[in-house]
Amino acid sequence: MEKIASFTVDHIKLQPGVYVSRRDFAGGAAVTTFDLRMTSPNDEPVMNTAEIHAIEHLGATFLRNHPVYKDKILYFGPMGCRTGFYLLMAGDYESEDIVPLMQEMYEFIRDFEGPVPGAAPRDCGNYLDINLPMAQYMARRYLDEVLYDIRQDQLRYPE
Repeated sequence: MEKIASFTVDHIKLQPGVYVSRRDFAGGAAVTTFDLRMTSPNDEPVMNTAEIHAIEHLGATFLRNHPVYKDKILYFGPMGCRTGFYLLMAGDYESEDIVPLMQEMYEFIRDFEGPVPGAAPRDCGNYLDINLPMAQYMARRYLDEVLYDIRQDQLRYPE
């Protein structure tokens, strides 16, 4: 069996960043999968499920309501390894193309006040496992350490 593409990335060299993970074509239309890597794999603690869950709810709400991109958002959700998120968008994009959108989204998460959207028993199957303060800390950290001054090596997977 062939290794899937995401398992061929050198996770020892991989640092937090915004990466194009893959491009696929569905019915002739391009779909770009982004790797939004928030923590350094195998080098620092992974995120806990509660902050991941809060980021997922807030990020999906933000993206699916965005005035420009809402119709291009196919999926936003966590990686199983808990080091970041995948974002799937209709269209052929480069990492640089979405940095401003990611800045907006993570600022939305960092500055969010009030109840987390969808964090209610009727709306979510695990609504109690949400940690907004920690999600805001992680969003602030990602903005300050990656998104606000992103380097070229944080936009392309390591060789």
